[in-house]
Amino acid sequence: MLSGHTGGDVVRHSEMFPALRSRGLSVERTAEVLGLIGVFLDDRPSSFDRWLESKLDGLAAGIRRDVQDWARLLHDGGPRSQPRDVATVWGYLNRLRPALLEWSNRYDHLREVTRDDVLAHLATVHGSQRRHTLVALRSLFARAKKSGTIFKNPTSRIRVGQQESGVIQPLESEDVRSSVAAVTRPADRLILALAAIHAARPGAIRRLQLDDLDIGNRRLVIDGRVRPLDELTLQAALAWLEHRRRWPDTANPHLLINKQTALETGPISGVSVSAALRGQTATLERLRVDRQLEEALVHGPDPLHLAEVFGLAEKTAIRYAESARMLLGEAAEQSAQ
Repeated sequence: MLSGHTGGDVVRHSEMFPALRSRGLSVERTAEVLGLIGVFLDDRPSSFDRWLESKLDGLAAGIRRDVQDWARLLHDGGPRSQPRDVATVWGYLNRLRPALLEWSNRYDHLREVTRDDVLAHLATVHGSQRRHTLVALRSLFARAKKSGTIFKNPTSRIRVGQQESGVIQPLESEDVRSSVAAVTRPADRLILALAAIHAARPGAIRRLQLDDLDIGNRRLVIDGRVRPLDELTLQAALAWLEHRRRWPDTANPHLLINKQTALETGPISGVSVSAALRGQTATLERLRVDRQLEEALVHGPDPLHLAEVFGLAEKTAIRYAESARMLLGEAAEQSAQ
């Protein structure tokens, strides 16, 4: 790639495929090296830009400008706002597109949309879909009002409503056993233990560092919270550390690595964390929820205890406590009968 390079030249991503593919070399790794020495130019069109263009297609020009400005602010952030996760932007715009297309048939600008228009569209969706749609509409119109393209926010004083949550149910023993049988690799066994015993989220599992595991003192630090290291997790961790020695020269500080991340310093992907339990009823998320519910059932439905043990937010801890209280009440009634 650098055979004809002179000072000031750059290597474009579009130029790399012919030279590298015939030699079976990694474009990603080559781009990384060229980027480190300052001669790489990524000229690929952004996947987000392509997606956004497709979602803006069919909108009236004035509505399109406001929606594009709002979506880019969500994605890229601004002077007083942090960038949002791309999945949030996708979800917001996908949810609003039917309404935006309908309004584009009648209006040229968002400032023509009335409160009645918003209520009419909200009447077509129900439950969580209504709540999510209203949240997205509020975000869009708040941005348009701040930028001065509308004079009045038509979503003002429209209540989102309180989300009613059902009783959290424990997992069936057969489902848990099926997930335990599905994990055969040392890394997957450790991941399952972290979720099922310590209620660790997939993101927290990915972020774990080697220094977070203190085998001598039987402690584990998950997202800043110190937890005792039980025997099952300890044995899973020891088995994984033995397996991890196949990459003795890696500089990656994360506890969990694979053959790709052993050459880097970043965490494994979310797909790598959840792959072993794909298709199982007892997924990592369900196991995490089940562990927190079990704590409430065994030690009593005390929100303060749950918040202290797992670092839960107040409302989340109360929900687990209420579910445990109802389940315990049902069990008592059945026993009495």
